[in-house]
Amino acid sequence: MSRENITILGIESSCDDTSAAIIRDGVILSNVVASQKVHEEYGGVVPELASRAHQQNIIPVVDLAIKNAGIAKSEISAVAFTRGPGLLGSLLVGTSFAKGFSLASGIPLIDVNHLQGHVLALFIKEKGVSFHPPQFPFLCLLVSGGNSQIILVRSHLEMEVIGQTIDDAAGEAFDKCAKVMGLPYPGGPHIDRLAKEGDPLRFEFSRPRVPGLNYSFSGLKTNFLYFLRDRIKENENFVEQNLPDLCASIQHTIVEILLSKLKRASKETGVKEITIAGGVSANSGLRDALKTNAEKYRWKLIIPKFEFTMDNAAMIAITGYYKYLNNEFIGQNAVPFARTQL
Repeated sequence: MSRENITILGIESSCDDTSAAIIRDGVILSNVVASQKVHEEYGGVVPELASRAHQQNIIPVVDLAIKNAGIAKSEISAVAFTRGPGLLGSLLVGTSFAKGFSLASGIPLIDVNHLQGHVLALFIKEKGVSFHPPQFPFLCLLVSGGNSQIILVRSHLEMEVIGQTIDDAAGEAFDKCAKVMGLPYPGGPHIDRLAKEGDPLRFEFSRPRVPGLNYSFSGLKTNFLYFLRDRIKENENFVEQNLPDLCASIQHTIVEILLSKLKRASKETGVKEITIAGGVSANSGLRDALKTNAEKYRWKLIIPKFEFTMDNAAMIAITGYYKYLNNEFIGQNAVPFARTQL
């Protein structure tokens, strides 16, 4: 099998974004994402609606990714797809398409762990852009709507989760707190925007006491809900009158919880090469706090481009590229997993 001109088609359909990308020899040629607006009115992703939208989007998205890459389908070396974790109905659409494409084209099939993809997004090369990937070993703080993990990355395909949430994820805490304040879904970006106008020390919220490097955010969500309930009893306009300060304070609390364990992980492992990944890594408060801590603790900090932090197929394709180099393929009997470990 040739080790040159390795061209990977990546398919991502774990939640509510249908995405396809082409990567050749580690360099991104295209990355197409079709988002689903239908979930906004429900305040969260509706699994059945998500899977139906994937079925409508998958073929045109893949077709556009191939056209934007300027290649022929016959040039594709393998197809990589998200096997999990994610919404099972959504994953089934991507998995089924990838299997069919692999079978029809006579090319290998590569399954990708969605979380591993987020980490390896740090290794996507772009034409004409200087490439400075993290050096092994490094620590990656992976924060998204469904996951909050600290990962020790020893190589492209060797990763160990050394800390993770025992209940809810940081992204979920952002969205649920935003919802009770009456902000639209997804709430994280709205909190981030409003927090810039507020005082992060105005309100104090509970911080969990979880041993080791693990996280917990369920208690914070409950504390925030009860805090608002009690204040609204006294003043029904409390949220509207204090919205920027509330957003700044809850964001400050979540960021402090995340960084407290990351600092401990760096100290315990001796690793000072630090990265972030996942949708919540786009949060400006988290990025600013990381930069401040990097200066204080002399970390070498690498922050990914915004477009590669969200769910996208480029991260699946780059993971498929490294698995292709390692001859890690899977058969047509592969089934997706709603829940799976890194």
